Amino acid sequence: MATISEWSIVGAEGQAIIGNAHLPAEDPVGVVLIAHGFKGYKDYGMFPRIAEATAAAGFIAHRFNFSHSGMTNAIETFERPDLFERDTYNKQVHDLRAIVAAVNDGRLDGRGLAYVTFGHSRGGVTVLLTAGRYADDAAFPQPAGIITASAPSSCRAMAPQQAEALLAEGFLESPSARTGQTLRIGKEFLTEQLEDPDAHDLAALIASITCPVLIIHGEADPTVPGECAQQLAQAAGETAEVIRIAGGNHVFNTPNPLPPDAESSPQLDELLTALTEFARQACIDTRLG
Repeated sequence: MATISEWSIVGAEGQAIIGNAHLPAEDPVGVVLIAHGFKGYKDYGMFPRIAEATAAAGFIAHRFNFSHSGMTNAIETFERPDLFERDTYNKQVHDLRAIVAAVNDGRLDGRGLAYVTFGHSRGGVTVLLTAGRYADDAAFPQPAGIITASAPSSCRAMAPQQAEALLAEGFLESPSARTGQTLRIGKEFLTEQLEDPDAHDLAALIASITCPVLIIHGEADPTVPGECAQQLAQAAGETAEVIRIAGGNHVFNTPNPLPPDAESSPQLDELLTALTEFARQACIDTRLG
């Protein structure tokens, strides 16, 4: 049976990245890093189940909150809405690099093992951005594989009218149906993209990724259009594989919270099978060189 521990490391702007490590009962075959999306967090819906399934399949699984997610271990609320307002892709890329470095130097479990990144929704953009930006960086430990689920195909998913309002007002209100809070998206989220478009050109950056990429998308996703999966695959080229899950919505039909003893939806089960099989093969291929 897998064991679970808590960890914390320093992320962007000195803020904490908090996480949980799920350790397999046997010698691990690799590491899976699990990144949440917009308004997501490590304890939301399917993420604990993903970590449990990957640990059961023989991996060390790290699920975590980005430093500016606004979430802490007090999961009933966004305890730090001020951090949520300051969140950007650059901060998330910084955080993911910090986690990879912590695994690589032994501060987090998994030193010496191949790793795979998994990102849901906006987290999928972040794992692709990170791999693309540092694909030619010899100092950055390269992933064995990348998995996205329900991911957009661009950093700029905001409508033009919203972008204009954000720049004019300095923030956009973004209500949380889960907590009842009115959160804010800060101006920096957009201005950093306008100031450095090359670092946010997702399609161009994906083209430099050499490891295998698995793109999973629900056919009934009402949040991110299904054509985004094909657009990501076209940008990645021969390294990419697309799996479309029939009846799958944005969270693969998983309620929040998902009771520990509840069965996974068929759609989530399909995602878990695809994830673990892909991660195992990617880690084996990396180990064999």
